[in-house]
Formats: sequence, structure tokens, C-alpha cells
Amino acid sequence: MNFIHLSEEPLKSKIKDTYFTKFSYSGSKIDFTITYKHKNLGEINLLWAEAKKGESDIKKSFIQLILTIGKYKFYTEQTPNLLCAFDGIKMAFLPFIKIQEVFYQNDIDFSVTPSNHKSEQFLKLLKQLNTILDEAQIFYYEKNDEELKAFIKENLTSENISKFKIDKNNFVSIYYKWSKSVKDSISIDWDLAKKSGIIDADFYLADLLSKDNVSIVKKLFAVLKKDYYEFNEKKTELGSIIAEKTGFKDHQKAHKEFWAIYERPPREEFWDYIIKRRDLLVDQDIRERKGAFFTPRIWVDKACEYLSKTFGEDYEDEYYIWDLAGGTGNLLANFTNKKNIFCSTLDKADIDVIHERIKNGANLFEKQVFQFDFLNDEFFDEVDDKGKIIQKSKLPLNLQEILKDENKRKKLIIFINPPYAEATSATQVTNTGKNKEKVARENKICEKYKDILGKANNELFAQFFIRIYCEIEGAILASFSKLKYVNSTNFIKFRESFKAKFLKGFMVPAYTFDNVKGNFPIGFLIWDTSKKEEIKKIKLDVFNENGNFLGKKNFYSFINKIKSLNQWWVLYKDNKNLSLALMSNYPSDFQNQGKNCILLKPKARYCLNFTRMNLIYFSIYFSVRHAIAATWINDRDQFLYPNKLYDKDDEFKSDCLAFMLFHGQNRISSKEGTNHFIPFSEKELNITKEAFESDFMYKFINGKIKDENSLFGDELAKIEFSPQAKELLKAGKELFKYYHTHSEDKNYLVNASFYDIKEFFQGRDEKGKMNTPAKAKDEHYKFLLSQLNESLNTLAKKIEPKIYEYGFLKE
Repeated sequence: MNFIHLSEEPLKSKIKDTYFTKFSYSGSKIDFTITYKHKNLGEINLLWAEAKKGESDIKKSFIQLILTIGKYKFYTEQTPNLLCAFDGIKMAFLPFIKIQEVFYQNDIDFSVTPSNHKSEQFLKLLKQLNTILDEAQIFYYEKNDEELKAFIKENLTSENISKFKIDKNNFVSIYYKWSKSVKDSISIDWDLAKKSGIIDADFYLADLLSKDNVSIVKKLFAVLKKDYYEFNEKKTELGSIIAEKTGFKDHQKAHKEFWAIYERPPREEFWDYIIKRRDLLVDQDIRERKGAFFTPRIWVDKACEYLSKTFGEDYEDEYYIWDLAGGTGNLLANFTNKKNIFCSTLDKADIDVIHERIKNGANLFEKQVFQFDFLNDEFFDEVDDKGKIIQKSKLPLNLQEILKDENKRKKLIIFINPPYAEATSATQVTNTGKNKEKVARENKICEKYKDILGKANNELFAQFFIRIYCEIEGAILASFSKLKYVNSTNFIKFRESFKAKFLKGFMVPAYTFDNVKGNFPIGFLIWDTSKKEEIKKIKLDVFNENGNFLGKKNFYSFINKIKSLNQWWVLYKDNKNLSLALMSNYPSDFQNQGKNCILLKPKARYCLNFTRMNLIYFSIYFSVRHAIAATWINDRDQFLYPNKLYDKDDEFKSDCLAFMLFHGQNRISSKEGTNHFIPFSEKELNITKEAFESDFMYKFINGKIKDENSLFGDELAKIEFSPQAKELLKAGKELFKYYHTHSEDKNYLVNASFYDIKEFFQGRDEKGKMNTPAKAKDEHYKFLLSQLNESLNTLAKKIEPKIYEYGFLKE
């Protein structure tokens, strides 16, 4: 028996009828979901599956399913015990627990299209999980039918369930449900609780690890005592912030209703795992304020390698190491001379983890691992006139002595991966939202150094750096961080004060770090703050996500106020002549590359007018910004005011014009106004029914526009194109000609732009976004578009070296 002849929907129906008759079936974003409706528990997920018609690669089906679960955050719901992948001849099962950790890793981009089996992320995840996927149990319908039915019966039981069981497979998803149902019923000021190191997850763990409504694990931050919670004094520093215990606002109604559904405690074998993975339950806002939980081991090792290259193989004997944003201490894993190693962190829970690790052999001294808020706490004991201690510092005495001694400070390496959170949110920048509350704002250093930091005061890591620089004078700063402090205009004031000698460093993709999203670089840079040098240029080694060396990359400081590209276009601003199109104007860097586009109706705060007088120069501006793709490596690069050589290069100008006409960011649509950017005549495109509304671009290219600066009414010179530009125009003409063979279609537009043509063939999704070319049904269109894109890429490669030669970018 097999179902290889069935298409996907009939296959899913047949599988349901053959193997899952006792259960409910549904299918939407997850192809095939098996659930059971329990009288007390409601709908319970038992199995999530990916279905494929015919014969398929089971491993790839599992990866597609995992990416789907991650993309839509289904892992925050009640997760099933089993994942499944099936096709027309076989069915495979994998316990969800096998892949649970994937959803909490930082280096996986779940925004990709799950069904794209050729995407970089898909192939990366396939490689990462290959060994785990080998453990999947596979049953073939023809030869394993009885075994398959027995497996399903044994593993998808629904009978005799009184309460839903919690284990290490699902305790995270149950937490999200608890947070929605119970959290607000607890009588506590959550902001004040967080200052004591207590978060809502601690109350969840108190509930979860309890029997008869009394916590049975005593090493928690909070413990449940029937109808109230009591705080563990050994775990927290309560002071006057919160009481020693707290109850419920609703007489425990929400709490009782929630825990009537779930069985607790879990089996004892899961307890240690659940407690250790408290980090999976930490809110996003706390993650942002604390920074990344884990620096990947690959970069810890690389950083230690660079320290050794800089200070010598035996530097541990000569230097002191202090990780003052230590988290659970993984940055310090490679060091052996524990006498010289110090670690501090904001979170008491992290200190407890490190102390536990020390008991199990970690190479650190307990007294040199301590809780310390670097942006608020004082370094030294406060004493009165008689030397009596009034306020004791949290720093151990031996570290205080190092900070007081100038020579020892010069031997102190501040080795950190500080938080990357910033106060300004994307919505705040665009005037649609507010600053992130309390991020980079509510601390002493923010206020103390606000005049030195300027706009950089939005950044937590900048606050760390400035205190280190000003108050641990002469120390070595060896830090992971964003690189904006080297070249961003927001850090000009910071760089006026921060003067240090750059020693060595490297850069890696930001997305390889826990809790860091985005396609930008994270650098590890070593600075000697005892040597006061202005930051002008630094050169970093570049490594990809696998640690492979890619080359070197220069970064330039703009403290000398080098003009930007957005100061160049002003030379060609024209508000007098007829506007042919608009170009959205955003900061001239790669971060804003996707926002720079050409259109007819303004969709940005500020737009530039294309006119016949500045067409060539604004084509240069557009092409310079788009000929080189934005990557994590160039993400911080700034486009600059060029030298004058570009103006003598007519071929460069015409290349840019051709490139601009057929680039995807040319979003001119004849639906929004007159399309002046059709570079072909009606005759060239075999159009016989009606004329274009505008033939400006065709005339401009062919020298048929009058030169108003000429006394004799001469025409402008005909544009001469390079062979590469001619190939692009040829490919564009074939695409336009093919489109105009569809003149009988109701959606046909005689004045169609390149953008309109793409929309015609590709269509839009339910949200109104244009579909990708892959979804176009016309194969000849896809062929013509691929030919055009190939020519566009060839021309881009020709333009690229001129961008550096003419100073639009620095190499």
C-alpha cells in the first residue's frame, strides 16, 4: 500500500483516515496538525507534520516544518510530543524535545520562507540538525503498516488524561500560557521586583515545582506557600523594595483555574534542566537591558587567541582579567590563572550559576565572582574622615586595590561583551513611537556622562565604555560591541573624549550572537586606553559565521567631518523644472539602502525631484547606492561626497542611467502618474494601438531633447552606452516587448513601467505585497527577467570599482 499517486491535499486526507481516525485534523500554516479535544483541557496538540506529495527528502521536510514553527512562533503555544514528516510512501517521527533548543538560538533567521529549500538559512539548519534528524523513526506504508499503527497508538494516547503533563519538552510553552493567565493576578509591582532580581518566571517556577500548592524546591527565588509566595532572602536583596511575601489580587481564582488543567510537579528527572534553563523564560525587555546571555564559544576562543597575539602567550601571568558584564561567565572559560580573574554581573541568578559551576570545577574563586551593577554601583568603599567604612563597595578588596594602583590598572584587561540595547527604537526614529522605556536611561552613568556621550548616550555599551575610559584610566579595553562607535556620526562627541590606541581586532556577523538580530557586524576590538590616540582608521580581520577568514576591512572615523553623499546631491537640486519622478532620500549608508527608491508619489518624509537637468546625476546617486549589495560586512559603511573625476567619465554616467532604469528599487508606476521613464519607442515594442503618454526618456537617450543652454536650440548629445549597458537595455526591451503582447488582458497598461510589468506577471499576496518572481506562472517572463537581472548584475560589477575610484566609498 502506498499513496504516491495522490496530490498533497488528498494525501493528507488519506493519511488522516488511515492512521488518525480517533483524532481531529486541521491544516493551515502547519500542513497537518493532529489534536484531541479533552473535556477539561480543551484542544491538545499531539502531532505537527509536514506533508509532501510523491516521494520526498524527509530531512528537508522536517527542516521546513521547524522553520514554519519558528516563523510563526508556534513553539510558544502548547507544543506536541511529536513532529512528523510524510509523503506518498513513508512517514517519519521525531520527538519535539530533540529540536526544542533551536527556537532559542540566536543564529537562526526564522523570517525566511520555510518552503525555500535553497535559502542559506535552510541549508545551514539542515547541516546543523543532520545528526539529530538521523534519529527520526521512519515507517514505510507498504512494509511497516502494522508497526506504524502500533507506534501511533502507543505515542499519541488520549485516553485517561486528567491533567496535562509538563516536561522539559513543553515547560516553556506552558510558561507563555501561565504568563497570560496568572501573572497579572499576583499582587506585586513587577518593575520593583525586577530590581531585586525577581521576574515573573520565578513565580512560574515556584508554581510548577510544587506539590499540593507548596513549592518543593527550595533554591528558587520565590516559593509558593499555599495561597501566597515567599521570597528567598538568600537569593534576593529585598531591602525596602518589596515585602517578604505577596499574595493574589483575585483570591487566587486565576491561579486555581490554570493549575486545574496542568499536572505538577513534573517528573523529578526534569527539575534540574528546567531550573538551569530559566533563561528561556526571561522577557525580551530584560534580555535587551542585560545584553546577550551567551557569547558563542567560537568567538570566545577567537577573542582569547587575539589577546594572546597582542600580549604574548603568557599574558595571563602578567595581566588581570575582569569581565564586568559576565552573565554566566562563559567569556572566562579559557583562562587558567584564577588568581587574576574577576567576574561581575547585574543578575544574582547568574552569580548563583557561576558559583554552582565553581563547585563543579570551574576555574574561578567564589569571592572574585560578585554581583555588581556597573552603571550604578561605586567601585570603592565609602569612608568617613577617620577611615571608617560608611558604605561598603561590592568589589572585592583585591580588585579595589588594582583599580587604585596606576601601574596595576595598565595591566588590567576589561574583557567584556556588554549589552547592545539602545533607547531609540525604529518607530521613534520615524516619529511613530516612543523611546524604549528604561533601556539605556535609568542609571547614574547615563546622567553623569551625558555631555560627553551626546547622542551615543542612547547606547548601553557606550555607557560601559565611557565609565571604563574615565574611571579605570589606562586599562586595556577588550570588548565585543557594535562598531558604530568607530564611524557613526552619532558618536562624534564620544570620539572627542575617547582617545586610545587600537591594538588588534576582528569582526563577525551579529546574528551569531544570542539575542542579537540584524545583518550587521559585531567587532572584538582591543584598545590601550593609556595611550591617547585619535580614532581615524582601524583595520579588522573578517570571519564568517563558521570562523573562516574572509579578508580585512577598514573602518574610518568621521571626526574630521568628511562630507556625505547627501551633501553632494544638493549641487544638482532642481525645483524649477518639471518633476519627472521622485527619489526617497534617507541617510546615505548601507543600512538605509532598502529605503532609497524611485517613485511618482511621495512615500517618504523627504524626496528629491528628478528633472531633465539632474537626471544623470541623480541616476549616479541612485546607482552608487544600489550597485553594491548591502551585507553584514559593509552595513556600517557611509557613502561619501566624491572627488571630481566622475564628472569627466561619460561612460560611468550612462552606465548609471541604464542601471537605474532596470533596478528593482525603481518603483515608478503609471498607476500613480505619468511614466516618463520608458526608454523605448512604440515602434521598437511593436505597439500600434496608441502612443505613450510620455516619450521623454526615449528622446533623452537618443539626443532629441533641446539644450536650453544653447543659443541656437541645439539638441543634447545622444547617450552612448557601454557594451554591458547595451546588453541590459536589450534584455529590458525584450521584456517590454513580451509584456505588450498581452494588450488584450484587462490589467494591461500601455504606459506600463518596469515595476508595473513585474506586478502584472507576479501579482500580489493577500497583504498587498508583490510576489516574488518564483511565483509568476508565465515561464517565458521568468526567463526574460532572469536574463535582465543577469545583465543588471554584470553592469553593477562594472560600476563597482568606479564607486571606490571616485570616492563615493572608502575601501
